[in-house]
Amino acid sequence: MYGGAGDPKRSLELLWGLQEDRPRRGPKPRFTLDDVVASALAIADAEGLAAVSMRRVASDLGVTAMSLYGYVPGKAELIDLLVDRVVGEVDISAALPDGWRARLEHVARQNWDLSLRHPWLLQVSSSRPVLGPNMIAKYDYELRAVAGLGLTSVEMDLVVTLITDYTHGAARNAVEAARAGQQTGQTDLEWWEEYSPLLEKVFDPERYPTAAQVGGEVGAEYQAASDPSRAFEFGLRRVLDGVGVLIEGKQG
Repeated sequence: MYGGAGDPKRSLELLWGLQEDRPRRGPKPRFTLDDVVASALAIADAEGLAAVSMRRVASDLGVTAMSLYGYVPGKAELIDLLVDRVVGEVDISAALPDGWRARLEHVARQNWDLSLRHPWLLQVSSSRPVLGPNMIAKYDYELRAVAGLGLTSVEMDLVVTLITDYTHGAARNAVEAARAGQQTGQTDLEWWEEYSPLLEKVFDPERYPTAAQVGGEVGAEYQAASDPSRAFEFGLRRVLDGVGVLIEGKQG
């Protein structure tokens, strides 16, 4: 699913409050647009994006699905509103840390935390973002992390995109690992212990000695096939090292 899949013009009008200029007919609405978005957000957080529908939101609000279309044209536009709502949770009021590395690490951790709080957000492609007020404010905040370093505007955008794309990928792995445990009712260790006897019958360590050595040590360390949080921390340091090379080249 991608942002702007519905009518981007209507989404922008709703995000920026332009729809309030339109005269309303009939009785005073029972709910505000914020109420509708809050209800949809509660469903998405609890059950995932697939559970969000105009009918379901209307049911939770105690109104008919038809009446909900007076607030928002459809699910696609509602998702645009959801994305901008949760992006607004990022605290952009506090000053960024000193130093470009600490600032970019701060940006990464903000995106990591946001993705883990709202896993459904990772299902919405941002290739065609509908730029609401919160999304623009977040983008401006993140760009300031690399301002004044001698980078071009394009390079500033690319660095921020590198950090956020990396973080979203790492967060997706963490979400999927957590979901596997929820759906199976087993920890990673319990799952591996159940299937390891069969694996031992088919796996030939002499044929795959490197995998046998590394896999054995990793399994003992993680008590699982992977450790998403540890992988995020390790990868973030390596990504920042690479950004450092770019910055040093500009300043040298």
